[in-house]
Amino acid sequence: MKGNVFIAGASGAVGRRLCKLLVADGWSVTGTTRSHEKAQLLRGLGVTPAVVDVFDEALLTELVKKAEPEVVVHQLTDLPPALDPAKMADALIRNARIREEGTRNLIAAATAAGAERMVAQSLGFVYAPGPKPYTEESPLGAADPSFTGTVRAVISLEEQVLNAPFPGIVLRYGKFYGPGTGFDEAAKDGPLHVDDAADAARRALTKGQAGVYNIAEDDGTVSISKAQTELGWAPGFRIHP
Repeated sequence: MKGNVFIAGASGAVGRRLCKLLVADGWSVTGTTRSHEKAQLLRGLGVTPAVVDVFDEALLTELVKKAEPEVVVHQLTDLPPALDPAKMADALIRNARIREEGTRNLIAAATAAGAERMVAQSLGFVYAPGPKPYTEESPLGAADPSFTGTVRAVISLEEQVLNAPFPGIVLRYGKFYGPGTGFDEAAKDGPLHVDDAADAARRALTKGQAGVYNIAEDDGTVSISKAQTELGWAPGFRIHP
């Protein structure tokens, strides 16, 4: 066994793929979901389910401490299927709260549990308009005013993780496609297959210095050289049934 890992957001599109990889690799995995129905799905993957809302700080802390994780993974989102435009305005508000308050609760729980590392999902498509490819040092910003709150929340998440009392790795993911996302084909400007996203998180459990990493397909939108060098990651990985 490699050790214990706690995945917040284990029943999401990336979380499910990551659970499969980590169980196969020999990790003891505890994963969160808000749904008792999805808890059964996690059990089927070989994961110990933890039914909890990230905003319930007391219960979250109790469950993370029980899992005794060396690593905590933050894959929490709350998005409608296929990013339904009619539901996105409310979803952006919910996700901003998850990135700000939810991240704070998760870091507090991980600290109380004695975790040694955190890997957190961020966004690789909220860079301020400027020269491409964007590097991890490029400024974040929103050309679309409706994304201002999202950018603020992303900055909050990243600062919290990078300033936590243990090494924090932030993965700036591109635009998801693949199983569970509602999108079968790659988008323009930095797409990312969910299997590649899961593979990057798997590698970040044991590789890489604390910091930010762009994780996307190499189409000239973002530079992925840091992830290639430090995590040994490259796009093109797929999980076979």
